[in-house]
Amino acid sequence: MYANLVKAPRGRHRRTYPDDFKTQVVAACLQPGVSMAAVALANGLNANLLRRWVKEVRGGGMPAPTAGGKDAPAGPAPPTLVPVTVALPEEVPSGEIKIEIHRAQAVFQISWPAAESASCARWLREVLR
Repeated sequence: MYANLVKAPRGRHRRTYPDDFKTQVVAACLQPGVSMAAVALANGLNANLLRRWVKEVRGGGMPAPTAGGKDAPAGPAPPTLVPVTVALPEEVPSGEIKIEIHRAQAVFQISWPAAESASCARWLREVLR
């Protein structure tokens, strides 16, 4: 009587993706500073599936994307590192370090020369223990 209202469940179908799509998406993941999860989200993929594709490429199970071929997306060139030297100031800092410590009902005010800041820090660690 109610047999016509019940539909038989459809079989599960796996989605398949063309190899060139996989190659493009994996190439996008291999760019420096790119999040695999963001690439997966942008392409409507499950992040775990995309990680498996990248793992297959690194393991040799899938062809690696070519750097300059048509399959690789055009992206920015990797950053170039430039050596930088930082010079410390040669002049001795002038001025004073002023410290005020409140303990119980006493207030201690200390002035320390700024040129001796390292010894001031050592002294403070000892006092504030």
